[in-house]
Amino acid sequence: MRAALALLLLLAAVHAEHRGRAYVREKVCQEYRMLGKENFRTLTIIANSRKYSNGTFEEIGHLVREIVSLAETCCADGADPSCYDAGSTALSVKSCSADSPFPAHPGTAECCAHEGLERKLCLAALRHPPQPLPQYLQPSDKELCQAFRQDPREFADRFLYEYSSSYSQAPLPVLLGSTRTFLSMVSTCCISPAPTACFLKEKLERKTLSLLTLTSNQICSRFSAYGKDKVSFSYLASLAQKVPTASFEDLLPLAEDAAEVSSQCCDSVAEDCMQKKLLEHTAKVCTALSARDGRFADCCKGKNLMENHFCILALPPAPAPKLPEALEPTNQELCGKEGALHATRSLFELARRHPSLPDAVLAKLYDSSGKLRGECCSTKDPSACLDSKRKRMEAELSPLLEKASQLCGQYNKLPFLEFKKRLRESLAQAEPGASPAQLERLLEQRASFASTCCLPDAPPLLCASKV
Repeated sequence: MRAALALLLLLAAVHAEHRGRAYVREKVCQEYRMLGKENFRTLTIIANSRKYSNGTFEEIGHLVREIVSLAETCCADGADPSCYDAGSTALSVKSCSADSPFPAHPGTAECCAHEGLERKLCLAALRHPPQPLPQYLQPSDKELCQAFRQDPREFADRFLYEYSSSYSQAPLPVLLGSTRTFLSMVSTCCISPAPTACFLKEKLERKTLSLLTLTSNQICSRFSAYGKDKVSFSYLASLAQKVPTASFEDLLPLAEDAAEVSSQCCDSVAEDCMQKKLLEHTAKVCTALSARDGRFADCCKGKNLMENHFCILALPPAPAPKLPEALEPTNQELCGKEGALHATRSLFELARRHPSLPDAVLAKLYDSSGKLRGECCSTKDPSACLDSKRKRMEAELSPLLEKASQLCGQYNKLPFLEFKKRLRESLAQAEPGASPAQLERLLEQRASFASTCCLPDAPPLLCASKV
């Protein structure tokens, strides 16, 4: 992973103070020489495709050529010591020109209002938001080989761009491993006398790594959108809906452990961080929940822990059990030292009683709960503030919770066409005065929400906007 560090240093070289610039240049040049131009170039494609995940292939190509050329020129024997700093300044000027060939970003104009180091720091910090869902669709083996034989280099570059921008939230070491083994598979099998058998064997060998890429992209997308505390709650609510008979005390440590995995590994350049920590976490979940729930026991039977983890993530919510009415936390508890814990316990109780409530709605409730405590607990009369705001919130949220629960409940139980038929009927009853065009628009809006946001791996930012 020294390779990944080299690239990160190259892209962040502008952070160095004047005295440290020569050191950063030497560090980058040392790694550039160690890796060689082609490996360095590969890393640059991956890193920039992740960073500018909605940039075009041509835009990323322009940026990669400039960065590699900068390293190649300024790391040559006898290069002027000021070469690197001058080159990065020229790059920032080019980024700010009206006809810049680099990926467009809404924040570029703001950065370009600055000068010198401040401008470079600002441009280096720009990053596109991740794509809501992975867009990469793997072609058939025949199509892969056709494109590979036509132009192996163009094929590799385009694949690295498409795959890295699609799974831009997967940790860099995971993406490196996944893209490297994929390109190795294609180059081996497309010249094999028995390509079909070769692809079958190689895909089986890549299965764990493919699952790790997909899963870590989901995990880190959620971490990026939510942060550590909210990720912990999101995982807790998901477990509460899958194993509603388990207690808060059983599930909270598992949720905190999952959040710790995200926190430690999503931005790590340690080669095996995500795989190692995720497998350790899966073993903990299996130990804690297999005896309690048959579905978890089935998921945990396999010898491949990565497949077991994927199986657990994909489990749908369990039917709501008959539970006694949950005790609401008192105002004193909410504003006390452990107020956040009491609020989380209250939302946990709600999640286990409403298994069809989607993550996006629960996440909104989590935000509202934090806002409520923040607004009221520092006032002169916290109890009066909490009581009045709670009543208003309950009046506003109850219809939303009922609608979302019903919508996702039906979506998870019924085939899609039957779901749409029932939804059309219920909308016609609820909106008798609506025109056919209005009903159709409402139908598509609700169906789109359900098909995207009622799933266990729903994209958090997209679904937050749909709520």
